[in-house]
Amino acid sequence: MEAPKWSFLAAAIAAALLLSPLAVIGEEDGAAATKPTVVKMVKGKKVCSKGWECKGLSEYCCNHTISDYFQAYQFENLFSKRNSPVAHAAGFWDYHSFITAAAEYQPHGFGTTGAKLTGMKEVAAFLGHVGSKTSCGYGVATGGPLAWGLCYNKEMSPSQYYCDDYFKYTYPCSPGAAYYGRGAIPIYWNYNYGKTGEALKVDLLNHPEYIENNATLAFQAAIWRWMTPAKKHQPSAHDVFVGNWKPTRNDTLAKRVPGFGATMNLLYGEEVCGKGDDEHMNNMISHYQYYLDLMGVGREEAGPHEVVSCGEQATFDPSSSSSSSSSSSSSS
Repeated sequence: MEAPKWSFLAAAIAAALLLSPLAVIGEEDGAAATKPTVVKMVKGKKVCSKGWECKGLSEYCCNHTISDYFQAYQFENLFSKRNSPVAHAAGFWDYHSFITAAAEYQPHGFGTTGAKLTGMKEVAAFLGHVGSKTSCGYGVATGGPLAWGLCYNKEMSPSQYYCDDYFKYTYPCSPGAAYYGRGAIPIYWNYNYGKTGEALKVDLLNHPEYIENNATLAFQAAIWRWMTPAKKHQPSAHDVFVGNWKPTRNDTLAKRVPGFGATMNLLYGEEVCGKGDDEHMNNMISHYQYYLDLMGVGREEAGPHEVVSCGEQATFDPSSSSSSSSSSSSSS
C-alpha cells in the first residue's frame, strides 16, 4: 500500500519542483546552469532526472551530482598550475569542460553511485589518473609537483605514429594521421582511437586531432574509458572503485581487491602493477591522495595500502599493457 502513496507524493514533489524557481549553480562555478529535479517511481524503483547534469530517468540521478560537491574553485585548487606560462596546454582545460563531459555519464553512475562520500572519492580517483598522466610537475616545481596536473593535452615529442597494421581491416590508419598520446587519460594507437570514436560517435580514426582540440571531448574519452570494461570478462575501473565488482576466488588469490589499486590494474596492467614499489604507480597514488585532501575528504579515506596500491596484485590480463590506451605519460 505504501508504493502508491509514494508515487503520488513523488509526482506532487516533481510537479512542485517544475513550477518552482529553478535551482541555479553558484556564479563562482562559471556556469549559471539549472538543475530542476524530477522524481518518479518506475516499477517500484525511484528514478530521477536533474536537467542538464543528469538527463533522463536514472536511479543515480536521485543522488548527489558532481556539481553538488565539486565546483569551479575546487577544480582550480586541484590544477592550480595548468595555466601557467610554462604549461604546454595553458588555456585548454577548464571546469566547464569537465562538468559538461561528466554530465553524459552521471546517469550511469559516474560520481553519482552511492552516498556523497563515494561520489567525491570517485571524482578524486578519476582525476588522480588524469592529473598524473598530464602533469609536467617535478620535484622542485613551484607549488609542488602535484599542482601541475593538466599541464599537457598531447604527447610533445612522439617517437612514432602509433599505427598498428594488424588492425588495418577494422581500424585502418588514416593517411597522414598520427595516433600519439592525446587527452586527459592519453589515448594511443589507431585501434584505441577507433574504439573510442565509435563509442563517442566521433570520427577519431580519421581525425585523432579532435581530442587535442576539444577539452570536453578529451574528458569524455577519458570518462568513457573509466566507465567501460576493456574486455567482456573484466569489470570497469568505475566498477572496481565503487563496489559494483565482487572479487572471485582467483581475484583474491591474485591479491586483487576493490579500490584505487584495482583501477590502475585495469587501466595500465603490468605497466605499473605487480612490480612492487613502482614510481609511476606511486605517482598516481600521490595525486589521488592530494586531491582527496584538497576536496576536503582527506587521504585517510583512500583506504589501507593494499587497497590503494596494485604493487602486489597480479594483473587482470597479462597482455593488458599491449592494448592499453596509454603506453606512457603524455609528458614524455
